[in-house]
Amino acid sequence: MNLFTVAKTSTNVLLPSLAGAKTPLAGRSADGSVRQAAAELREEIGELWMPRIYRERILRLRTRSHHLNVPARAAAVEIQHTLLGVELKAGRRRTFCPDLATARYLAVFARAGCRDVAVPYDITQISRLADELESSWHRMLLLIEKAAEKRSPTFRSRLRALLVGEMRSEITEAGAGTAVPQFNQNTKQRPSA
Repeated sequence: MNLFTVAKTSTNVLLPSLAGAKTPLAGRSADGSVRQAAAELREEIGELWMPRIYRERILRLRTRSHHLNVPARAAAVEIQHTLLGVELKAGRRRTFCPDLATARYLAVFARAGCRDVAVPYDITQISRLADELESSWHRMLLLIEKAAEKRSPTFRSRLRALLVGEMRSEITEAGAGTAVPQFNQNTKQRPSA
């Protein structure tokens, strides 16, 4: 058996995909494989996809827009407790946050590289939403690890970059809401008895 025959037969190897079906690798590029894996992961995440939570649960509330001063490239995001309160540190940039729930909420968007996001005006909602967003983020990372466990580190990083890029563009497309929340201006009083 010569080298040409080995190369020819090795291109028709069948590998299991995430859904369990077998797909031939012949004629598929690595980029197509990453895109297919990303599409399968998005389908598996379903309702827990972070931009979906943002559109369906956050933007329906009364919100204010917030500009995050995060670098364009992904940087380490930390929540720091200082003498003056809670700060969100993304790379070398620090943002003061009024409380821990808001810092957790903004940290998820900072990890995704989103610059403008909507923050719920009702502070009692922020902690619950931060929990949902963090769960969505970590679920995505776990599914990426599961999908790439038998693949190269390059595949893993390309898959993560593709999903985070889609996430960022969908959140940016959805918008950050208004700078100041709208209030009900009805000042009519009920007639006294």
